[in-house]
Amino acid sequence: MWPGRSPWGEVRGHDLIRMLSPDGKPTGLGDAFAHYGRIFKTLHLLQFVSDEGYRRMIGAQLNVTEARHRLARKICFGQRGELRQHYREGMEDQLGALGPALNAVVLSNSLYIDAAVKQLAADGFPVTGELLARLSPLQYDHINFLGRYAFTRPPAPGLRQLGHPHSDDETDDGEDR
Repeated sequence: MWPGRSPWGEVRGHDLIRMLSPDGKPTGLGDAFAHYGRIFKTLHLLQFVSDEGYRRMIGAQLNVTEARHRLARKICFGQRGELRQHYREGMEDQLGALGPALNAVVLSNSLYIDAAVKQLAADGFPVTGELLARLSPLQYDHINFLGRYAFTRPPAPGLRQLGHPHSDDETDDGEDR
């Protein structure tokens, strides 16, 4: 079997690049791929400059990505900016837990946003598509990242009671419930 080739007929990316530019000099095919990439990049830039809708779409995608990164930094570091494990495997474990924790926050937020939207619609509030487009499960102001949490089984399955956004939902110790 050819080195770098999988049994499914696939070639790893770095092996393909190595074949297209042996000794640091691109082959004819490698040069053609480079030119094709430049054409695609030029078309993208021209569309970005000339099409306001395209710019808005790219900006919206960047905003979502940045919001996800902000939430991940907040979960991972709790605004303290430190990895507490002093050995490599511990740091990998700490960072490896970030994905599931981030997904759990997004899922929980999605469930509560859905419940709140349904409650607003049931109360007669005009829930429009424009309003729904502005909602994001990447919000985290309601989460106390540095608190202590008890993970107990709730008495009944389902979501907690939705509260009024301006009511006092915090206990005296400042911990969110």
